[in-house]
Amino acid sequence: MNKGDLLATKPTTGRAMRFFATVPIMVTFFLLCLCVSVSNADERPNIVLILCDDLGYADVGFNGSSDIVTSNLDDLAANGTVFSSAYVCHPFCGPSRMGLMTGRYPHTFGAPFNLPNSGLGIEDFNQQGIPIEEELISTVLQDAGYFTGAIGKWHLGVQPKHHPNRRGFDDFYGFLGGGHMYFPEKYGPIYERQKRSGKANFNDYIAPLEHNGKQVQETEYMTDGLSREAVRFVKDASGKDEPFFLYLAYNAPHTPLEAKPEDFEKFDSIEDEKRRTYAAMVYAVDRGIGQVVEALQQTEELENTLIIFLSDNGGKMGAGSNNGPLQQGKGSVCEGGIRVPILFHWPSQVAAGKTYDHPVSALDFYPTLARIAEAKTATTKQLDGIDIWDAFQAGTNARQNQPIYALRHWNGFHNVGIRQNQWKALKRGPKAAWKLFNLNQDIGEKNDVSEQHPLMTERLVEAAKQWSRTHTQPLWFDNKKAEAAWQTHDMPMYESTFANPK
Repeated sequence: MNKGDLLATKPTTGRAMRFFATVPIMVTFFLLCLCVSVSNADERPNIVLILCDDLGYADVGFNGSSDIVTSNLDDLAANGTVFSSAYVCHPFCGPSRMGLMTGRYPHTFGAPFNLPNSGLGIEDFNQQGIPIEEELISTVLQDAGYFTGAIGKWHLGVQPKHHPNRRGFDDFYGFLGGGHMYFPEKYGPIYERQKRSGKANFNDYIAPLEHNGKQVQETEYMTDGLSREAVRFVKDASGKDEPFFLYLAYNAPHTPLEAKPEDFEKFDSIEDEKRRTYAAMVYAVDRGIGQVVEALQQTEELENTLIIFLSDNGGKMGAGSNNGPLQQGKGSVCEGGIRVPILFHWPSQVAAGKTYDHPVSALDFYPTLARIAEAKTATTKQLDGIDIWDAFQAGTNARQNQPIYALRHWNGFHNVGIRQNQWKALKRGPKAAWKLFNLNQDIGEKNDVSEQHPLMTERLVEAAKQWSRTHTQPLWFDNKKAEAAWQTHDMPMYESTFANPK
């Protein structure tokens, strides 16, 4: 752009004309180059995706918690939009996270089971991971010019080819397995003792953390350490010219239930010790999120940052969580296992104090974030999610008449849930009948209306049957018993699962 073109883009005042007429030509040229540089600055939003592990539906204030304090999340919700009918693609963590990062149901690329932890004698399964042919959203954003960081739990593969630094992340701090203990003064000595004894494979829960492939000695309570590193990433990224993508994957409040004493003391009104410890763990996550938000404010990045918060699945029953008013919890295809708290916060683009009541899936984040980031996905990339952005902003149903599926393999049978609009078809158990619920009127799945609406039940079951034909054989199992059951029962045997529901 030459000087004439630049000035023509905006009416020039007499004061400006006199200014350009009096300054030396080289200074004028410098100022014009500066203007062009500013006008060409990358104004695409930063993206911060925060994931909790096994967080219950009712365990945050913005979703109705009365005993767990989440003031920072509640502030984000009050100044953003809450999703009341948001789903993950699987009721436990590994497949759910794989679906989130690939935009595909994990069943379609052989990942419907958790990757097992290392050190359990099933290393052939532990060495697996998301096929490298599956392009992750991190790679899409990285290729589009984003500076990318992953902090916390990975659980997508431990081999070098599956490492976060090779799957689209410039910066990784955390652990590769499916879980971890929280206090380094507890897990550190166990690891050192086993190392001295000559053990080669260590359980993920006690192994040292790493930063970009190099072991580090974490000194803080796990959640606080991950929050610290997230703040570091934000401050580092804010000094760069390109926008950034941060995937902050807490392992809290996943077991083991371990809380800082000072956090535990804050919830002395909770009598049940498990619930009290769990509450303290959620409180620590909320504190960390507040620190990340503060870092975004200090670096003047908050206004142009989309913050997404969600859980990877429902809370674990018996481990302190509360999924009410939903049925069941982690591992179940009932609402309590797959319907999770989600919020969007972006001051310049997301409405404040609103609730989006239409069903969406975490699978939708992949194409939606790619669109927001003006990124291109591979032409051969298959996606099960859809771009929801326009419908979300308009408050209309982004998935009108489009089903959301959940299927968990069990020992010789499957549990299945299908949500479409207000309807949900559900089957639990090998000999169970299909049921139908109107979730707009019955969020707790208590009143079966399949007899009143037999055609709707048949349509949803048939849709799930067709969807099941896209599945592949599992590439791994979370334990040898699951593998034996699969072979013994000649799984998947979908014919009996999707038999005529009449």
